[in-house]
Amino acid sequence: MFEGQPQAEVEAKMKASPEFRQLYYRHQELNKQVLDAELGVLPLDDATLGQMKREKLAAKERLLRMYESIH
Repeated sequence: MFEGQPQAEVEAKMKASPEFRQLYYRHQELNKQVLDAELGVLPLDDATLGQMKREKLAAKERLLRMYESIH
């Protein structure tokens, strides 16, 4: 998600903010589950998949706001 950002900055934010770190890992977990569901590896109904996608997007938006607040 922060591919274009210096990894050191992302790591520093993760060390400095437990909330950022927890949200970052939650986003990664959701990303993997959504991908697995879309590939058919993780069987989910459409409502559950939709909810996971919304939660993933909300986490991403919050992470970006938190990251930008340090600049």
